[in-house]
Amino acid sequence: MSFCSFFGNEAFQNHFEPGIYVCAKCGYELFSSHAKYAHSSPWPAFTETIHADSVAKRAEHNRPQALKVSCGRCGNGLGHEFLNDGPKPGQSRFIFSSSLKFIPKGKESAASEGH
Repeated sequence: MSFCSFFGNEAFQNHFEPGIYVCAKCGYELFSSHAKYAHSSPWPAFTETIHADSVAKRAEHNRPQALKVSCGRCGNGLGHEFLNDGPKPGQSRFIFSSSLKFIPKGKESAASEGH
């Protein structure tokens, strides 16, 4: 069952360069490229966040195996965490669409100076 619509031009679908993914709204660090893995959905999939407070999660009543995820700093809606749907047993899968911005490795500090 799919919970989100696919548009055909999802950013970062096949993007595996080293770096970090930040909130497109406030620039807070969310995911490392080391936590990204190939998945059948057109959106990037991650297994873990950079910081314990990178994201905030809340249950969705009609989706018992999914949590709504937002930026831990600004509250920007990011996507979903699908419980026990990661690449290894017991891992969750985070998926997001246009809510992310990629910062290439080596440019992380320059990107966060304004935040």
